[in-house]
Amino acid sequence: MENKSVSKQVVIYVTLAIMLVCALFPLYWMLNTSFKSQGEIYNMTPSFWPKKLTWDGYRKLFEKDFLLNVRNSFVVSLIVSLFSIVISMLAAYAISKLKFRGRNAISKSILYAYLMPRSVLFIPLYMLVSAIGLSNSIWGLMLIYPTITIPYATWMLISYFKTIPDEIEEAAMIDGCSRGRTLWSIILPLAAPGMAATFIFSFTLCWSEYLYALVVVTKGTEKTITLGLSDMIVGDVFAWGPLMGGSIIASIPVIIMYLFTSKYMVSGMTVGGVK
Repeated sequence: MENKSVSKQVVIYVTLAIMLVCALFPLYWMLNTSFKSQGEIYNMTPSFWPKKLTWDGYRKLFEKDFLLNVRNSFVVSLIVSLFSIVISMLAAYAISKLKFRGRNAISKSILYAYLMPRSVLFIPLYMLVSAIGLSNSIWGLMLIYPTITIPYATWMLISYFKTIPDEIEEAAMIDGCSRGRTLWSIILPLAAPGMAATFIFSFTLCWSEYLYALVVVTKGTEKTITLGLSDMIVGDVFAWGPLMGGSIIASIPVIIMYLFTSKYMVSGMTVGGVK
């Protein structure tokens, strides 16, 4: 019996080790490639570490507007995610906790809005942004991105709010709390893991978005990080050193967020997905 338990643990740890290698190897290979010269990158015999360490890939990044692209992505992702969480929290609370006609239809409509392909919407959204003079600007992206993040965030928070017993809210209101005070003081603290998970997903979605940014923004200083990376590709020529270096820089903020909030991500996504 004990041997079976040991064998089971060995299988589990070996499987986890393989999964960890599969997850981390692409990051390692990007980091490895970013420090290689262009000639070594195109060598027919690949090496797992640079023969001669070079910073040319990162130097070429900093000669361009890439740091501005990083800043633009961070500003847009942060503002859109915060705005989406506030709007989605209010909408999700109303749909999950208030009794009114048509709330199920509204809930399904929100899901359908999230599932709608972006390729269907980018032309009318661009026409809207262009008509109000926000094309070629990160403000235009801040107007467009909530159409992606709010439906998903609302749907996730609806599921999460439904896991909070109504009796808790009713007891607070019997004790004299208004609905707004109950939401702020009781519901939101209980829903913090779900809101954290939803915020991180919204941030990641904005951070990695490409199609809308490509359509709306063409000015170098207004481009986001995904467009900055695509500028490393000219025709059929790939500047692999700068491209991999930029990909490493683009990965750092998201990795840091997930490392510090992983327990909220697991709790929020698990409980929110139950319903």
